[in-house]
Amino acid sequence: MSTYTIQGQPLEATVVGCTKLKDTEWISRQDPYVCLEYGSTKFRTTTCTDGGRNPTFQQKFVFSLIEGLREINVTVWNSNTVTYDDFIGTGKIQLAKVLSEGYDDSSWSLQTKTGRHAGEVRLILHFANAKRPSSSFAPSAPPFQAPAPPQVPVYTTMPPTHPTAYAHPTPTPYASYQSPYPSYPPSSVAYQTSMYSSPYPSGYPPTSYPPPPSAYPPNPYPPHPQASSVYPPSPYHGLYPPPPY
Repeated sequence: MSTYTIQGQPLEATVVGCTKLKDTEWISRQDPYVCLEYGSTKFRTTTCTDGGRNPTFQQKFVFSLIEGLREINVTVWNSNTVTYDDFIGTGKIQLAKVLSEGYDDSSWSLQTKTGRHAGEVRLILHFANAKRPSSSFAPSAPPFQAPAPPQVPVYTTMPPTHPTAYAHPTPTPYASYQSPYPSYPPSSVAYQTSMYSSPYPSGYPPTSYPPPPSAYPPNPYPPHPQASSVYPPSPYHGLYPPPPY
């Protein structure tokens, strides 16, 4: 039985760039570059002049893999022309994902010598000979299949009508009942004549009112005494003054 090994197989590493780097310059912008180290193999990118805190490189390198070594050391520096280069940060790139899946596009954190955050570096790793899981083995369980829907017989003709659960209602015994009372409102013909005679004579009320002036007003009562020329009038008619008693 053969044993799979990565010894001597090529690994491609592309340095894309850095973001939010620690700034080591006080006056001008810094000029960063990146160094990669894997075993005894070392690579260095070109200097990104005036790259500042977010330099871009887009440089690819090829490493020869070593069995048992699963990380790459990365260091970022600031290039100086007069003095020594300034250290910005360092970090480690893990190879577990690229060796198992064949591809990794991640950003890796950088730290200063005191352990503080110094920014991030992004690399694209590619391993063409990655041993991916084989799909030829039998699955541990049969694939799931949805159960078939139940077969429902199709009627060629309409099914017989189900008999009704309730008998048809019979006509009510009151449907043919004739009321002895006339319908309401009664017909106006019944009130054309009256069954009672009027207590008033046929000449009542009188045809005209008030009555003719010959009968009205009646004579005064008692009748007026005849006028006398003696004043004041005497209770004895025609004698004044009255005779002494």
